[in-house]
Amino acid sequence: MNFPDSAPVTPPTPPTTGAMRISVHTSATLLVFTLLFTAFMAGVYQLTKPVLEATALDAKRRMIAEVLPMASYDNDLLADAIELPANAELNLSEPTRIYRARKNGQPAALVFEAAALNGYSGEIRLILAVQADGRLAAVRVTQHKETPGLGDYIDPKKDKNKAQPWISQFNNRNFSDTPREKWRVKKDGGSFDQHVGATISARAVTNTTGRALAWALERAAALYALPDNARYEEKNP
Repeated sequence: MNFPDSAPVTPPTPPTTGAMRISVHTSATLLVFTLLFTAFMAGVYQLTKPVLEATALDAKRRMIAEVLPMASYDNDLLADAIELPANAELNLSEPTRIYRARKNGQPAALVFEAAALNGYSGEIRLILAVQADGRLAAVRVTQHKETPGLGDYIDPKKDKNKAQPWISQFNNRNFSDTPREKWRVKKDGGSFDQHVGATISARAVTNTTGRALAWALERAAALYALPDNARYEEKNP
C-alpha cells in the first residue's frame, strides 16, 4: 500500500522588519522612561533626605524629653550613644541604642528602651531615663495595643487623669525609697497603683520598669565608659 508523502512543515514566518522596528522602539522608550524615573526619584530623595533626617532626630529628642528634661544634661545626647544588641533581660529582640546624658562632663543619666511582653494585648514598648544617682527619672510607653478606655491608661496621652497620669508615679523612684521587691502593683503586694479591672497592663509596665532599672544600675559604670557608637556586650558570669 502506498502512503502519500507527509506535507512539508512550514517554518514560522520571521517578524517583518516593521514589527521588529516597533518592538525595539518600544523597548528603548521603556528603558529611557525607567532611567529618567529612577534619576528623578534619586534626585527627590537627595533633596528630601536632610528634611527626613532632621524630622527623625526631632522625634527622638521629643521622645527623650518626655523622660529626661534637657536642662539635666549639656552634651549632644544623640551623638553620645552606644549600641545595645538584642537583650533578653529587657525583652528586646532587635538592636537598640542607649543614649548617655552628661552634665559638665560627668554622667547624668542613661536613656534606653525596654519591652513588656505580657500586656493584655501583647508587647508594650517603654523608654526609660535612669539618673546617675540611681533614680528613675521617668518612664513612658511608646507603643502598645492595650484596650482603649480600659488598659490604655498606661499611656499618659490616653490617661483621663491629665493632672497626675498613672505612669507619673514612677518619677524619681529608686530602690532606696521603693525596695526592688516592691516594684509590683499593689494587687500583687507592691507599691504601685493600678486601675480596678485593668491590672494586667499596669502589672506588665511595673514589673518591666523595675527589672529595667535594676539592669541599668548594675551596668551603669560599663555603659558610661564605652566609646561613642561602641557595642555593649554582656559579660558571661
